[in-house]
Amino acid sequence: MAGSAQNARPKPLWLLAELTYKCPLQCPYCSNPADFAKYKDELSTEDWLRVLRQARAMGATQLGLSGGEPLARRDLETLIAEARRLGFYTNLITSGVGMDEARVRAFREAGLDHIQLSFQAATLELNDYIAGTNAFQHKKEMAHAVKKHGFPMVLCFVLYRENEDQIEHMLELAIRLEADYVELATTQYYGWAFLNRDRLMPTRAQIEQGERIAHAYQEKMKGKMKIYYVVPDYYEQRPKACMNGWGSIFLTITPDGTALPCHAARQLSGLLFPNVRDHSIEWIWNDSPDFNRFRGFEWMKAPCRSCPERFKDFGGCRCQAYMLTGDAANADPVCSLSPQHGLIEKALESAREANRSEKPLIFRNPKNSKPFVEKKRPLART
Repeated sequence: MAGSAQNARPKPLWLLAELTYKCPLQCPYCSNPADFAKYKDELSTEDWLRVLRQARAMGATQLGLSGGEPLARRDLETLIAEARRLGFYTNLITSGVGMDEARVRAFREAGLDHIQLSFQAATLELNDYIAGTNAFQHKKEMAHAVKKHGFPMVLCFVLYRENEDQIEHMLELAIRLEADYVELATTQYYGWAFLNRDRLMPTRAQIEQGERIAHAYQEKMKGKMKIYYVVPDYYEQRPKACMNGWGSIFLTITPDGTALPCHAARQLSGLLFPNVRDHSIEWIWNDSPDFNRFRGFEWMKAPCRSCPERFKDFGGCRCQAYMLTGDAANADPVCSLSPQHGLIEKALESAREANRSEKPLIFRNPKNSKPFVEKKRPLART
């Protein structure tokens, strides 16, 4: 490739380091691949340090430390300290399980910038049922520790059918915990969430009510707390600009070193993504055939190829197109202009049928796959 063409390449501004697929939680909406158990050969500390240095040299500025549960890596503080030395803005994306106040303090001393803490629900029973472990009380304690040590804190509530009606309680919990940001993120259907899509999908009425409540709290908390409400793609008429376009700004490195243009891309059939053990980040980003596969617009089929929206949505999500149509080059079926848009309506109808039949959830650990029975008790307070 000519040097001028390489210089015109976008830079991988956002690096997501999926440090491990190990996790103490068993959430049925986990974005990890459903076959995560076969990826056991994790990168070493030195491998990760090399990745950080190479990515920073390529222009990466934002670093997300994720998993699984990144707290399972005992070298996490070492990686944070090197990221700080290199000039990254670092965000720890965690369930809080495996963390205590001493470790929060150690993260501050190592130079961590930001902590995003997840909750599975606003009630102890539902939170711990979805998590597959007793975590709710500990999460609240960790939220207090995060604030005590001066971190900006994001609380992330992943929304699904069973907890979509708890949004007001989630926001009240966030207020009590003094969150700076709250993300009400309706499940996006990848990984385990795709396996459980019928049971997790909220109804349209729930989505509309959730939006109303979120907007009311956005006004109520203006200037005090930022609140984001993410609608699932299946209820939209236009696809999201997934990762701002394939190979545009986003780079994921998985626990075994596979490099991906998004966290879900390793499921795409026919693509052999490169590994950081074999190639430099520079080669992967600039020259890898798979990172170039869906860049730009030449790969597009009709109707995307001639659609003026392609400059905004880049054809939508390649993983979603593959999961729903079997061809990653097809238009994202979420788009109302897609010839396969009917698949979305079928998916919503399938979810409505599952709601009536109470189809069981599939957890990361099959032992957790049992019905949820909620006890009648008041919402937990901090």
